[in-house]
Amino acid sequence: MARILVADGMDKKAAQTLKNMGHELVEQHYEIEELKEQIKSFDAIIVRSATKVREELIDAALETKQLKLVIRAGVGVDNIDVAYAMERGIQVNNTPNASSASVAELAIGHMFALARYLHISNVTMRNGEWNKKAYKGIELAGKTLGLIGFGRIARETAKRAHALGMKVIYTNRSGAKEGYSDYKYVSMEDLLKESDFISLHIPFNKELGATISKKEFEMMKNGVYLVNCARGGVVDEAALLEALDSGKLAAAAIDVFEKEPTNNENLYTHENVSLTPHIGASTKEAQARIGEEIVDIIKNFFE
Repeated sequence: MARILVADGMDKKAAQTLKNMGHELVEQHYEIEELKEQIKSFDAIIVRSATKVREELIDAALETKQLKLVIRAGVGVDNIDVAYAMERGIQVNNTPNASSASVAELAIGHMFALARYLHISNVTMRNGEWNKKAYKGIELAGKTLGLIGFGRIARETAKRAHALGMKVIYTNRSGAKEGYSDYKYVSMEDLLKESDFISLHIPFNKELGATISKKEFEMMKNGVYLVNCARGGVVDEAALLEALDSGKLAAAAIDVFEKEPTNNENLYTHENVSLTPHIGASTKEAQARIGEEIVDIIKNFFE
């Protein structure tokens, strides 16, 4: 049976299932220098977004060659040097199906928050202010939602937005997808020009950098709303702030940041920004589904 490090926590029921299967679980977060020593005695490591599995950690694990499996408890694997690990005989898996609904619901929730000033009125009322006249919002129905990327999470977001009466358009690296006639495939440029709301659903590519920067903001409608529950770095935060201050963006909703925890005070104190601390997959249901996927991965790999 395997010795498994659970570096960033996991569903308790799934953890108990693994223990019942005979695996040894160590549920402990280590900072990188200590982790480089600890990793040498584990067969597998389970991470979320806090722990980074970079080349230096993989090299440390290779000293004993005991580590055989890295599992990302979530969708994105940009905190793992996947190719480097795989080339050295370490399998990398994620749990792509488990958190799609929860992230989609958060994206929709942020759209409501921006449209009806929920993010800021909740703060000002706690300060004793009654700013009723300042918070004349808009309805989502009838607005155009542009989805950048059209994977599982984007499709779940599209389904919910369509039910709310929004017109959904999308752009995708691999082109139009069959079976989604309720939504319209468009070019990136047309999406930026036509959307009232824009929601990102793409990974971060450190070689390409931000997908949305100053050039892309300039193509957008005046008064557009931007939602990023995807990955920190896909939106240039400096360009985002400039767009907010100029009025190009009416408001933005951000769950993920270039650096986490974020230290961008200009961003997290901006009155036209709705903020959450990277909680896209943080629902009881999603964590239970992620746990179930992890159990299946470990069972298939080690047994």
